[in-house]
Amino acid sequence: QVQLAESGGGLVQAGGSLRLSCAASGSIFRIANIDSAGWYRQAPGKQRELVADITSAGSTNYADSVEGRFTISRDYAKNTVSLQMNNLKPEDTSNYYCYVDVNSRFAGGITRYWGQGTQVTVSS
Repeated sequence: QVQLAESGGGLVQAGGSLRLSCAASGSIFRIANIDSAGWYRQAPGKQRELVADITSAGSTNYADSVEGRFTISRDYAKNTVSLQMNNLKPEDTSNYYCYVDVNSRFAGGITRYWGQGTQVTVSS
Protein backbone atom coordinates (compact mmCIF):
# COMPACT_ATOMS: atom_id res chain seq x y z
CA GLN A 1 0.00 0.00 0.00
CA VAL A 2 1.58 3.25 -1.22
CA GLN A 3 0.17 6.75 -1.39
CA LEU A 4 1.83 9.65 -3.19
CA ALA A 5 1.04 13.20 -2.14
CA GLU A 6 1.99 15.60 -4.91
CA SER A 7 2.10 19.36 -4.45
CA GLY A 8 3.79 22.56 -5.54
CA GLY A 9 2.12 23.42 -8.82
CA GLY A 10 0.79 26.83 -9.63
CA LEU A 11 0.78 29.80 -11.96
CA VAL A 12 4.01 31.70 -12.59
CA GLN A 13 5.38 34.14 -15.11
CA ALA A 14 8.02 33.11 -17.60
CA GLY A 15 11.40 33.09 -15.92
CA GLY A 16 9.95 32.18 -12.55
CA SER A 17 10.49 29.10 -10.43
CA LEU A 18 8.44 26.37 -8.80
CA ARG A 19 9.35 23.39 -6.67
CA LEU A 20 7.24 20.25 -6.96
CA SER A 21 7.16 17.70 -4.18
CA CYS A 22 6.10 14.06 -4.18
CA ALA A 23 5.89 12.44 -0.76
CA ALA A 24 5.44 8.67 -0.62
CA SER A 25 4.00 6.89 2.36
CA GLY A 26 2.68 3.47 3.27
CA SER A 27 3.45 0.38 5.26
CA ILE A 28 5.58 -0.99 2.42
CA PHE A 29 8.36 1.36 3.43
CA ARG A 30 8.91 -0.59 6.60
CA ILE A 31 10.51 -3.28 4.45
CA ALA A 32 11.38 -1.59 1.15
CA ASN A 33 12.74 1.64 -0.27
CA ILE A 34 12.08 3.65 -3.39
CA ASP A 35 14.16 2.43 -6.29
CA SER A 36 13.86 4.83 -9.22
CA ALA A 37 11.54 7.82 -9.26
CA GLY A 38 10.67 10.59 -11.63
CA TRP A 39 8.28 13.04 -13.20
CA TYR A 40 6.23 12.93 -16.36
CA ARG A 41 4.21 15.75 -17.82
CA GLN A 42 1.23 15.68 -20.14
CA ALA A 43 -0.83 18.53 -21.48
CA PRO A 44 -4.28 17.96 -22.99
CA GLY A 45 -3.94 16.52 -26.48
CA LYS A 46 -0.17 16.34 -26.17
CA GLN A 47 2.25 13.44 -25.97
CA ARG A 48 3.31 12.25 -22.55
CA GLU A 49 6.90 13.21 -21.81
CA LEU A 50 9.39 11.97 -19.25
CA VAL A 51 10.80 15.13 -17.68
CA ALA A 52 13.35 13.73 -15.25
CA ASP A 53 14.17 10.63 -13.30
CA ILE A 54 16.55 9.57 -10.56
CA THR A 55 17.87 6.13 -9.75
CA SER A 56 18.42 4.50 -6.39
CA ALA A 57 22.09 5.39 -6.72
CA GLY A 58 21.27 9.04 -7.31
CA SER A 59 21.97 9.21 -11.04
CA THR A 60 19.73 11.68 -12.84
CA ASN A 61 18.43 12.07 -16.37
CA TYR A 62 16.58 14.96 -17.96
CA ALA A 63 14.63 15.64 -21.07
CA ASP A 64 16.58 17.85 -23.46
CA SER A 65 13.91 20.51 -23.14
CA VAL A 66 14.53 20.98 -19.40
CA GLU A 67 18.24 20.17 -19.09
CA GLY A 68 19.99 22.91 -17.16
CA ARG A 69 16.75 24.38 -15.83
CA PHE A 70 15.21 21.56 -13.78
CA THR A 71 16.77 19.55 -10.98
CA ILE A 72 15.39 16.33 -9.55
CA SER A 73 16.39 15.23 -6.07
CA ARG A 74 15.31 12.84 -3.35
CA ASP A 75 15.27 12.66 0.42
CA TYR A 76 15.81 9.04 1.39
CA ALA A 77 14.76 9.53 5.00
CA LYS A 78 11.45 11.17 4.07
CA ASN A 79 10.70 9.11 0.94
CA THR A 80 10.22 12.34 -0.93
CA VAL A 81 11.15 13.25 -4.49
CA SER A 82 11.37 16.87 -5.58
CA LEU A 83 11.60 18.72 -8.86
CA GLN A 84 13.07 22.21 -8.76
CA MET A 85 12.02 24.10 -11.87
CA ASN A 86 13.86 27.32 -12.70
CA ASN A 87 13.62 29.70 -15.63
CA LEU A 88 10.20 28.37 -16.51
CA LYS A 89 8.93 28.80 -20.05
CA PRO A 90 5.38 28.83 -21.41
CA GLU A 91 6.07 25.48 -23.09
CA ASP A 92 6.56 23.97 -19.63
CA THR A 93 2.84 24.42 -19.01
CA SER A 94 1.42 20.97 -18.30
CA ASN A 95 0.08 18.62 -15.70
CA TYR A 96 3.02 17.02 -13.89
CA TYR A 97 2.85 13.49 -12.51
CA CYS A 98 5.38 11.94 -10.19
CA TYR A 99 6.02 8.25 -9.86
CA VAL A 100 8.02 6.01 -7.59
CA ASP A 101 9.20 2.48 -8.26
CA VAL A 102 9.25 0.23 -5.22
CA ASN A 103 11.18 -3.03 -5.32
CA SER A 104 9.85 -5.42 -2.71
CA ARG A 105 11.77 -8.62 -2.11
CA PHE A 106 8.47 -10.30 -1.23
CA ALA A 107 6.63 -9.03 -4.30
CA GLY A 108 9.57 -10.18 -6.37
CA GLY A 109 9.77 -7.13 -8.56
CA ILE A 110 9.05 -3.48 -9.22
CA THR A 111 5.69 -1.83 -8.68
CA ARG A 112 5.15 1.69 -9.98
CA TYR A 113 2.96 4.13 -8.09
CA TRP A 114 1.67 7.43 -9.43
CA GLY A 115 0.83 10.78 -7.94
CA GLN A 116 -2.44 12.53 -8.67
CA GLY A 117 -0.84 15.25 -10.77
CA THR A 118 -0.28 18.93 -10.20
CA GLN A 119 -0.87 21.70 -12.73
CA VAL A 120 1.95 24.02 -13.75
CA THR A 121 1.01 27.04 -15.82
CA VAL A 122 3.61 29.48 -17.11
CA SER A 123 2.38 32.76 -18.55
CA SER A 124 4.25 34.85 -21.09
